[in-house]
Amino acid sequence: MLAKVTRHVAAFLKKEDGPTAVEYAVMLALIIVVCIAAITTLGQSASQVFSNVELHTAGS
Repeated sequence: MLAKVTRHVAAFLKKEDGPTAVEYAVMLALIIVVCIAAITTLGQSASQVFSNVELHTAGS
């Protein structure tokens, strides 16, 4: 029975499906972090632009 379990564990460790899935998950997480950072930066910049436009058009 121990030999059978050992064979199954060895076969599981030899498969490359698990590491590939982990690599894709890490890449996806990095892409999400970059997107959130870009959206946050652009959002703050756009907010400042709209505030400036509002201040300059309010006097007209």
